[in-house]
Amino acid sequence: MLDMFFSPRSVAVIGASRQKDSAGQGILRSLLKGGVFQSPTNVPFKGRISAVNPNADSVLGVKCHKSVSDIPGQVDLAVIAVPAKIVPLVLKDCIKKKVKGAIIISAGFSELGEQGKLLETEIKAIAKGKIRLIGPNCLGLIRPGVINASFGPCMPKRGNIAFFSQSGALIDSVIDWSLENNYGFSAVVSLGNKADLRFMDLLGWAEADKDTRAIALYLEGLKDGKAFMKAASKVSMKKPIIALKAGRSKTGMKAVSSHTGSLAGSYEIYKAAFRQSGMHVADDVEDLFEMSDVLANMPSCDNGIAIITNGGGAGVLCADHCERLGVSLTKLSDETIADLDKSGMMHPAYSRSNPLDLVGDAKHERYEVAIDTLLRQKDINGLIVIQTLQTMTQSMLDADAVINARKKYPSKPIIASYMGGKFSKKAVEHLQNNSVPQFNVPYRAARAMHTLIQRKKYLASY
Repeated sequence: MLDMFFSPRSVAVIGASRQKDSAGQGILRSLLKGGVFQSPTNVPFKGRISAVNPNADSVLGVKCHKSVSDIPGQVDLAVIAVPAKIVPLVLKDCIKKKVKGAIIISAGFSELGEQGKLLETEIKAIAKGKIRLIGPNCLGLIRPGVINASFGPCMPKRGNIAFFSQSGALIDSVIDWSLENNYGFSAVVSLGNKADLRFMDLLGWAEADKDTRAIALYLEGLKDGKAFMKAASKVSMKKPIIALKAGRSKTGMKAVSSHTGSLAGSYEIYKAAFRQSGMHVADDVEDLFEMSDVLANMPSCDNGIAIITNGGGAGVLCADHCERLGVSLTKLSDETIADLDKSGMMHPAYSRSNPLDLVGDAKHERYEVAIDTLLRQKDINGLIVIQTLQTMTQSMLDADAVINARKKYPSKPIIASYMGGKFSKKAVEHLQNNSVPQFNVPYRAARAMHTLIQRKKYLASY
């Protein structure tokens, strides 16, 4: 297992620096405070923290040792931020100390050409069978609520999506974005050049992790395609995997080689392999996390869904998107229409069809009746609930109607599309805090429902 990375009892920062803007000080600060930037999500590491710097007595109040061998007691994890040429010596010292795992932050390896490749080959040989490695050339690792062993800005919110990325800088931006958009993570790992631990190793960890319900990957290239596909096929039967592949164009492929020293390869081949392994393919960063959120928090479903809206135009747009994606709309049964009519809650001009247009003056009672009535129809397998903002709209109460239905019908996915901004913000947050995926535009909601249908098809094929 990889407990030395995700649940260490003691961590040593090798290369802890007195220089304020250095990676070595940033890592130590992240361990001590949960992040360099202040955030309510930050949690300090509760285990023992040591520092290694032969030229300093202490850094940030932590006593410095001349080497990791001088640290008393067991060291589970070493975070290494020293010049690349020194890393082999540091690794040998870690092995002598019986350190279980090391995160090599240092750059200057295979991403820099032949000389760097030789240095990376050397550290692989030193570590093989003696210590597990993440990196080199990486940002580090974050387990929200447990440990920030990185020089990332802060901890993201704790959640149920594991994010594994070859790009550390992308992780920094994703964390910032996630705090604004209320996304949470069970783990965030920057793999860098993958000298030892690879995506398939982390997939195995995520499969066993009770806090992880979906796995998001940003990757640039694979050197172990068959082994990766085998691991992904196994894990995707239990937990959904969503991949964003960079290096799709000739220019992008060239950039990948200089970034992490990976071979990008044909995007079409990657995409076919991903889908064959049961993975979902994302088009961009936003798509990656929207799909991950939906798959982590909603059940998969068979085709045949319904749309409820208080704005006819929004319902038509959503229906168009559904048809283009292959998401079919179930015809409302005579019994369902009769129940809606008998409820006394419907406007005389309501549509009596799917999409179900409740008309613009719909309040939460009308939404409640419509949602419950449609979900009772057996061949409606999922629901998209759209709200456009009118002067009489009760956004928070409408959100409660969705959340309550989610609890009543746990086997049927409900996806919300609250179209608006400032005046819908609290209701959107309310939905997200209750694990209901929310999208500002109908296309994203339709795409999310398509993802759940594809997931069900894949699981049913085995």
